[in-house]
Amino acid sequence: MSGIDRAREILAAADRVSVLTGAGISAESGIPTFRGAGGLWRNFRPEELATPEAFARDPELVWEWYVWRRGRIGEAQPNAGHRAIAELERRAPVFTLITQNVDGLHDRAGSRNIRKVHGDIWISRCSRCAYQRRDTATVFTGVPVCPECSAPLRPGVVWFGESLPRAVWDDAERAVHGSQVLLIAGTSAQVYPAAGLIDLARSAGSSTIEVNLDGTAYSGAVTVSLRGLCGELLPQIVA
Repeated sequence: MSGIDRAREILAAADRVSVLTGAGISAESGIPTFRGAGGLWRNFRPEELATPEAFARDPELVWEWYVWRRGRIGEAQPNAGHRAIAELERRAPVFTLITQNVDGLHDRAGSRNIRKVHGDIWISRCSRCAYQRRDTATVFTGVPVCPECSAPLRPGVVWFGESLPRAVWDDAERAVHGSQVLLIAGTSAQVYPAAGLIDLARSAGSSTIEVNLDGTAYSGAVTVSLRGLCGELLPQIVA
């Protein structure tokens, strides 16, 4: 039996499915990854801009970068991999999508039960109070200000050095622990704690299916490991 057939068989037999996605699936839609060759912006590395310290030092520079990123993301379209995951959600009685991506392409593909562990680039939230709003601005007009407390708003994403949103992460762990299968798509499995969900699934006795262009540290440990593009392989295993 081929790896694709085995993966298809595992998913078809499962009532409780979780999916973990990373930057690779969005890269297939033309969105540069942080670690890829297209990750630089004006000679700045993302690690220099996506931090609380960078925002405190120069919020205009940080916002200009995020608005530019929104523009790039807005031009991209969900690919066949995103759509296959949305189809899998429609079929599985119990389904949770856990994504490390902030771009919203899963939403646009039709996924609904999503846990965004690294936040959402289309949300602006207050740097002081609990205010937040959906924000589709793709032209930089200055640092937005909270209408409730006048503090600067910030992008609604998790920056380097920050903790993941507790409630979202707790939901993700519960979903993986209760699933029969974890499908891992387009992630290098190098970013923690998200990559630790693979260990959690294996310790819970779940089947694990990896779909990625390159091998990862988990490739030899998962139930099925498939090499290739998510947009090509996911439709085949969901079919």
